[in-house]
Amino acid sequence: MLKKFIVPIIVFLIGIGFYIAAALFKMLHWGLGAFNAATLLIIASVLQLIAIILAIIQLLKIYRSR
Repeated sequence: MLKKFIVPIIVFLIGIGFYIAAALFKMLHWGLGAFNAATLLIIASVLQLIAIILAIIQLLKIYRSR
């Protein structure tokens, strides 16, 4: 059963990694053109939203198959 949630978990962990990088960019006032802390926070939020949607879809598939 856990195998069905591997993709959402991996996507969520990548989103967390982007949040950590964004916090580092924010604290150190780094920026590489358009690639700054705000952009990283947006990317992280979108990735985590996608992961949550994928997990909900998997849960609905499991629920309906029973």
